[in-house]
Amino acid sequence: MKLKTVLLVSLLMLAELSYSQNFKLLRYDEDYSALKDSARTFYNRLKYVPLSESGKTYLSIGGELRAELDRAQHEDWGARNVGRNVFLLQRYQLHADLHLSDRIRIFGQLRSGLENGRKNGPRPIDEDELNVQNLFIDLIPYKGMDDKITIRLGRQELQYGSGRLLDVREGPNLRLYFDGAKVAYASPKWNVDAFVMAAGRIKTGMFDNPISRKSTLWGIYSTHAVAKMFNIDLYYMGIDRAESGFDEGVAAESRHTVGTRLWANGDELIYNFEIGYQLGKFGAADIRAWGGSMDIGYRFANLNGAPTVKLRSDFISGDDVKGDGKLGTFNALYPNGGYFGMNPQAGPGNLLSIHPNLSWNPVKKVMLSLETVFYWRQSLQDGIYRPDGSLSLGSSNSDSRYIGTAYITTVSWQISKFLSYNAGVQYFKTGDFINDAIPQHKDGFFISSLLGFKF
Repeated sequence: MKLKTVLLVSLLMLAELSYSQNFKLLRYDEDYSALKDSARTFYNRLKYVPLSESGKTYLSIGGELRAELDRAQHEDWGARNVGRNVFLLQRYQLHADLHLSDRIRIFGQLRSGLENGRKNGPRPIDEDELNVQNLFIDLIPYKGMDDKITIRLGRQELQYGSGRLLDVREGPNLRLYFDGAKVAYASPKWNVDAFVMAAGRIKTGMFDNPISRKSTLWGIYSTHAVAKMFNIDLYYMGIDRAESGFDEGVAAESRHTVGTRLWANGDELIYNFEIGYQLGKFGAADIRAWGGSMDIGYRFANLNGAPTVKLRSDFISGDDVKGDGKLGTFNALYPNGGYFGMNPQAGPGNLLSIHPNLSWNPVKKVMLSLETVFYWRQSLQDGIYRPDGSLSLGSSNSDSRYIGTAYITTVSWQISKFLSYNAGVQYFKTGDFINDAIPQHKDGFFISSLLGFKF
């Protein structure tokens, strides 16, 4: 009852605020220094706590409460006969952002993810009782008129491009994090990051997540704003995993990815084209894989509700021949699985997909989205993979390419600056390959209802 009372009081206070809030995907990207000379409302005092007379030393506090009720029917297409699954997910986050000067900053964030009701227990993305999500120090050795260099050391979230290779994964109950170091250069035309990281490992207790001292992820990611409607990203990423599983088998993996992305998000035209190539070693086998995507859309800004139509397509390689000394399965590293729908059941490995989408604001602050995702296997000698890249179903000697089709409807309501509600329904019609691989196959059905509060 105490928690509910505190939340209710907070909501009543925040409802009266006039401050224009703009929460970021990565909460450490938010800047509240502009509140230095603002009216001292309750919320402003929370977001900007001066710790020196000059105001250069200050503290900012924020957080999130999220509750998600899901109902899944045959989410495994009947493979393990789980049937209906109704469960509750909860996410709690609290962060503090301490600016010691305009060149030194410490950011810390706690997270708690809880799951209740799943028949087969929590997934790795569901539960972590209490642990550290972010804890890093920023040092700025150089700061010019319009550019700067930042050195970031410690535990941190990462997100680049459209999240096809490296994303924080906002959709699941637990977001990804990494331990390591990053050097970032930022200017109006260029952003260049170089990083060396170890992927976070999860134990479900309190403050028991281990810190790895071995680098498992490294890379360079650059973005160049060439013109108003033309941006180009160039990147290299490497991973080193002691054990990775594909339809080919399980072995140590050392993989290198080079790629580029061309994109723009204009008032009307939207486009995003990306292509990457991978090489390396999987046990004794050579890695030769490729992946690409095309995403183009148009926003009818002059029409009521600004309806937007998009067409996405993905072409991601699979393994052509088992045991031939080559692995052709593309590894999407740490992708945003939600790119393939609300509750994606096939991820970015050995995949061809077409994804038409229509979104529309029928009334102010409400977004309606209708989408369909068609899935095929790129190679008949490889299986299908989950959104996190793990193997879902082996090839099963099936000569069928069609995986299935997902029909998705979502509604998003921004109730206030701080409170949001999202609901979605997905029906997955199994295709010939799943019907071959699972004798007692069943279509999947998923309903989600999520209430979120940020401050």
